[in-house]
Amino acid sequence: MAESILMPRLSDTMTEGVIAAWHKKVGDPVKKGDLLAEVETDKATMELESYKDGTLLHIGTEKGGKLQVNDLLAIIGNSGEDISGMLKGGGENKAASQPAKKEEKKADPAPKEAAPKETPAPKKEEAKPAAALDISKMEEVVLMPRLSDTMTEGVIAGWNKNVGDTVKKGDVLAEIETDKATMELESYKNGKLLYQGAKKGEKIAVNDLLCIIGEEGKTDVNAIVAAAKAGGAGTQAAAATPENTGTTQGAGQESKEEEDHGSDSPDANGRVKASPLARKLAAEKGIDIKKVNGSGDGGRIVKSDIDNYKPSTEPTTAATAPSTAGGQQQASASVPSGVVSFDEVPVSQMRKVIAKRLAESKFSAPHFYVTMVIDMDKAVEGRAKLNEGGKIKISFNDLVLKACAVALRQHPAVNSSWLGDKIRFNHHINIGVAVAVEDGLLVPVIRFADMKSLTQIGKEVKELAQKAKDKKLQPSEWEGNTFTISNLGMFGVDEFTAIINPPDACILAVGGINQVPVVKNGAVVPGNIMKVTLSCDHRVVDGATGAAFLQTLKSLLEEPLRMLA
Repeated sequence: MAESILMPRLSDTMTEGVIAAWHKKVGDPVKKGDLLAEVETDKATMELESYKDGTLLHIGTEKGGKLQVNDLLAIIGNSGEDISGMLKGGGENKAASQPAKKEEKKADPAPKEAAPKETPAPKKEEAKPAAALDISKMEEVVLMPRLSDTMTEGVIAGWNKNVGDTVKKGDVLAEIETDKATMELESYKNGKLLYQGAKKGEKIAVNDLLCIIGEEGKTDVNAIVAAAKAGGAGTQAAAATPENTGTTQGAGQESKEEEDHGSDSPDANGRVKASPLARKLAAEKGIDIKKVNGSGDGGRIVKSDIDNYKPSTEPTTAATAPSTAGGQQQASASVPSGVVSFDEVPVSQMRKVIAKRLAESKFSAPHFYVTMVIDMDKAVEGRAKLNEGGKIKISFNDLVLKACAVALRQHPAVNSSWLGDKIRFNHHINIGVAVAVEDGLLVPVIRFADMKSLTQIGKEVKELAQKAKDKKLQPSEWEGNTFTISNLGMFGVDEFTAIINPPDACILAVGGINQVPVVKNGAVVPGNIMKVTLSCDHRVVDGATGAAFLQTLKSLLEEPLRMLA
C-alpha cells in the first residue's frame, strides 16, 4: 500500500524546505533507511531517510523547489500502484480499499470448496494479540523521547549499555543526536537491558521502540518487538533476532567489525555517509569529512568520529594549504580587469528566517535609540585587580552584563515584553548574550543574572559561547531571555545600533573601549571611554525610561564597587 511522505518540520522556525538534492528518482526501488533527499532548512541541510520499503512513485518538487511543512514530499508504494487518489487528496485509505473490494468479489461466488482454502488463517490471528499489546504503558519499554521541540527522530550517537548489562535508575543508557544537540538519555528504572532498537549511527523516530529494560526470563521481548512493529513503531534493528534471544556476543562482534571497517570513501552513489551533526562539526572545524573513518553503521560518520579525528600527518595538512591558496589566486587572476563581474548565491533557509524575524522586529516594534558615553577608567583598573591570580578571567562584557542585571532590577520597564493586549513585566532577569557562529547568530541566556557573581557570570558566558559554536546548546539554554546584549567592541567597533531580539523590549549595543583625550578637573588627560546604545521598543519603553536605565548603567560601570554591594 502506498504511503505519503510529508515535508517534516526540521527546526523550530522552519515553515518551508528547499530540496537541495534527490538521491532517488521516480521508479527507483527504495529500502527502509535509504537516503531519499537532502532538505535545506533555515538552520542546516538535513538528510531525509525512507522509513519503508517500496518504489518511489512520486516526488513533490524537483531539486531547488520549495515545499511548505506538511506538503506532499514523496509517495512510496508498490511498482505500478495507482496513486491518483492520493495526488487528488484522496489519501491512503482509498488506495487501500480498492484491492480489498476486489478480494471480496472473488470470495463471494466461490463455492464451498473455497472455505477450507481460507481456513489456514491462524497466522494472522496469532499476530493480532501482539498488535493489541499496548507497549506505551509497559514499564519495561523505553520509547524514543522527544528531546527538543522540533525533534522528529533521533540518531544513536552511542550506547553506554550493552544488551545483557545491568541498568540502574539514573544510569546513562545512550547518547542521542537530535536536530540541535547530542543529549544523554538516562534510565528511569532498574533491570537488565534486554533489547536495543537500533545500533550506533542508526535513526529512530520519536515514540518508536528504543530499548527494553526488565527481568531476564520474565519479559517477553519477542512479543514487545512484534507489537512495536505491528503498531508502526518498529525499528530497523527489530529483525535482529540474536539480540532478542540473548546471544549478544555475535552481535557485538558484528558491530565491532562494522566499526573497524569504517570507510572514508564515498558509497555507491558517490556520497560520504555521515550524520548531519557530523557534517556540521566537520565544516566548523575545517575537517575534510572524506578523510574521516566512520564508526557508525556501515561506516557512517557520527559526531564522536569528528571529535576524535586527528590528521594522519602534519605534512599532508601543510601541503594542501599552498595548493588551496594557489587555486584562489588563479581564480582571482582569471577575472578580467575592468569587466563587471559578480557571483550570486541562493539565500540559505537560516538567512531567510533571520531576515524575516529581524524585519518583523524592526518594522513591527517602533525602535528608538539612546546613546551614552561611559568613563571606563575604574572598570579597567578594577578588572585588572579581579583577574590577578583568578582562575576565571573576567571580561569587560561580563562587567557590562552584571551592571545591566543590577540596573534592570531598578528599572523593571526595560525588563519587559510587549504582548499585544498587555505588557509583561518580568520579575526574573535573564540576559541573552549574542554569539556569532558560522551560520548566523545564537543567543544563549544567563538566567537570574542579578543573583550571580562576576565569576559565575564569566564562567557561564564562556561555557555557553563555546557550546553555541560547537552546536551543543540545549533548548533551555537559548530560550527565556528578557534583555539582550550585543557586543562588537572586540572587532574595533566604536558604536552601533542593534535590532531588538523578541520578546525583549530592549537590546544594548556595546562598542569598544578607546583611549582618548578627556577633560578631568580642568585638565586634558588620557581616558578610557566606551559608547553604548540602547534600542527600545517605544510601545513599552519611553525615552525618559531608557535614558534613566543608561544613567544607572553608567554609574555602575564608572564605580564598579557599587554593583558588588
